[in-house]
Amino acid sequence: MNMSEEKNNIISDKKDEDFVPAQDLPLLLDILPEKIRKTLEKHDLNGLIEIVMDYGRQPEARFFDGKRINLEDEPVILGDISYAVNRVGDFTSDNRAGIERTLHRISCVRNRRGEIIGLTCRVGRTITGTIDLIRDFVESKKSILLLGPPGVGKTTKLREMARVLADDLNRRVIVIDTSNEIAGDGDIPHAGIGRARRMQVSSPELQHAVMIEAVENHTPEVIIIDEIGTELEAHAARTIAERGVQLIGTAHGNALENLLKNPTLSDLLGGIQTVTLGDEEAKKRGTQKTILERAAEPTFDIAVEIVDHQRLAIHKDVAAAVDNLLRGRALFPEIRKLDRSTGKIEIVSGKETVTPQGQVSFSTTDTFPEHEVVSIYPYAVSRGQLERVIRTLGLPATISRTVDEAGIIFALKNYAKPGAKILELAKKHKLPLYVVKNNTIEGIQKALKDLFPDLVSDFIIEDLEKKNQGEKESALEEVRGAVTIVMDTEKSIDLTPRNAQIRKLQHELVEEYKLDSLSIGQEPMRRVRIFPPPKPGDK
Repeated sequence: MNMSEEKNNIISDKKDEDFVPAQDLPLLLDILPEKIRKTLEKHDLNGLIEIVMDYGRQPEARFFDGKRINLEDEPVILGDISYAVNRVGDFTSDNRAGIERTLHRISCVRNRRGEIIGLTCRVGRTITGTIDLIRDFVESKKSILLLGPPGVGKTTKLREMARVLADDLNRRVIVIDTSNEIAGDGDIPHAGIGRARRMQVSSPELQHAVMIEAVENHTPEVIIIDEIGTELEAHAARTIAERGVQLIGTAHGNALENLLKNPTLSDLLGGIQTVTLGDEEAKKRGTQKTILERAAEPTFDIAVEIVDHQRLAIHKDVAAAVDNLLRGRALFPEIRKLDRSTGKIEIVSGKETVTPQGQVSFSTTDTFPEHEVVSIYPYAVSRGQLERVIRTLGLPATISRTVDEAGIIFALKNYAKPGAKILELAKKHKLPLYVVKNNTIEGIQKALKDLFPDLVSDFIIEDLEKKNQGEKESALEEVRGAVTIVMDTEKSIDLTPRNAQIRKLQHELVEEYKLDSLSIGQEPMRRVRIFPPPKPGDK
């Protein structure tokens, strides 16, 4: 493929019909067995995400709209998998391979003997316009951290940032490409990163070393890195930022709060330390004597939570956001939306107006013109869940610690029955009371929808519930792995800090393994500790 063909593979992100086949899609289809390829070519390949081939199962094509198509009536045989494997590059230690000078990615599944028994063939595209929502921040020379669940376009945004910074702004950009997802497979990087340079990483565990090597050897102005996931990588990121290099990266976690609760990666946000206050200072602040505070300046200046392909929640001052989280205050990130029909960017919350420097038109509306900030007193309602929903939706609400400071009461349904104490309290203070059916995100958001009917939609409820489900699954998977370690080492182990609802699920799962567990620490770092089984003779 020549350079002009590669440039033709860059498509626009402006309209719904953008999800068209990549120009080099035939190169991916060519690795498939003939019977599977011919069946696939009969379908409209707009929006094709990936082709999945698992031994003993029907091959399947998956699309952006959630549609799935079985490509054969007969199950995949090992010969089909071998056919495809022999037509791609070597698989690295993270079980990924690619097709040279394309963005397509082939990932393999192995059995216990190390034999490949499954393939995920993912379509790679370069899409322009994905950073229009945050182009002003990209050009600001500030370090930016992207957060969000898998599949929302973090890597796609990194690729376009590399191109814009290198080509449009003429900056020295280096991409640290651990899995060749940003700049494609092969020694020559894909045209999607423009004139940015690419440093490949031989194995994932060496990513931190290549990050430092890039700074020391190649004098970059910008370093772009995908998936910062270890303590060594977090330290390398801090080193880069402290040397005055603009750092743009992604990290494991859907939101700022998730990252803060991750002991390995919280250093990206400045880290957390326990501080003991004097009596006077504690009284002045209205807190306990022992509190949590940010330990240092964050590595990143700006954090961007990717809610979906058209909506971002932006924390323009990470240090201030972390301080507010540790003090139990609700966050009000700036929410930016893209109207795909008009190409206009709209700020739907946030007190400041910033105009991105781009070709896209820009309008500003304040989501809360008729709403003053409401202080909510939660009665038997999960404070953590309530904070999370308020923060994610950018609602004009805070959470009060006492009824005296509140303007509204949220009470759990079981504790708001006739004659309940909270009803008398609400009447005494002349406060409206909203009943929350249960302590799930959906239950809390439905109550918030009653309070802010014009600001909360059912769509976002579904979106948050999916995100919450992913966090639950991750938390329970962590328990299963920790139980194995506890049984092998006969030592207790602490899990990642979680909210009360998820900790309850973790305790229940630990109990199924006939082990004991206990919640320890203070919010937001409260976590589950799993204890080993008692030894014979222990009381």
